[in-house]
Amino acid sequence: MNDEICRNISLTSLRRLPSYLRYLKTQRDNGIDYLSSIIIAQAMELSPMVVKKDLSIAIKVEGKPKLGYHVDSLIKDIEMFLGYDNKKDAVLVGVGSLGKALLSYEGFKNYGLNIIVGFDKEVNEPAILDKKILSIDKFSNLTKRMNIHIGIITTNKEAAQEIANMMVEAGIKAIWNWAPVKLSVPEDIVVKNEDLAASLAVLSNSLSDHQIGGSI
Repeated sequence: MNDEICRNISLTSLRRLPSYLRYLKTQRDNGIDYLSSIIIAQAMELSPMVVKKDLSIAIKVEGKPKLGYHVDSLIKDIEMFLGYDNKKDAVLVGVGSLGKALLSYEGFKNYGLNIIVGFDKEVNEPAILDKKILSIDKFSNLTKRMNIHIGIITTNKEAAQEIANMMVEAGIKAIWNWAPVKLSVPEDIVVKNEDLAASLAVLSNSLSDHQIGGSI
């Protein structure tokens, strides 16, 4: 995805595109060839104007009058815009329960992410499915040699910052952080934090406030 384009679109619109993609693929699998912005808007619980604005970010060809968007073409345009058509190699550090779960999840391939190897201080098993598990002392050499730019941290919070430093030094440009700690990295490094405790707190609070139903 072009960096200049990214700066000129809203983060809200960008975050909605994967949801459009999932819906469109479901409709394609059901034999639907065309969808109007009104139908998509109803399914996504948005206004048709918002849908048109969101999709205009990615599409190359506008929808046809009375028919709407060609579903297969729209899927390809969104995948190309998001970079899902180009597999992105990644490395993972921290092969505990969470790390193993992520290494085992084959659905990442649908989003262009390919976790090629896992690293840990102690290697208790040689591989998870087809993903090799290597000692952490091999991290820098392999990551630099293979020109990997995406790193995933699934260690404990005590080790996370040290691992982040190692990733930056090895040329990692984007870090997906699952450790419950805020990382300190250079401004040009992209960090996406997943805070499981915070998500659970939101759910628990919603239950206690009787806010049942809908999305949070």
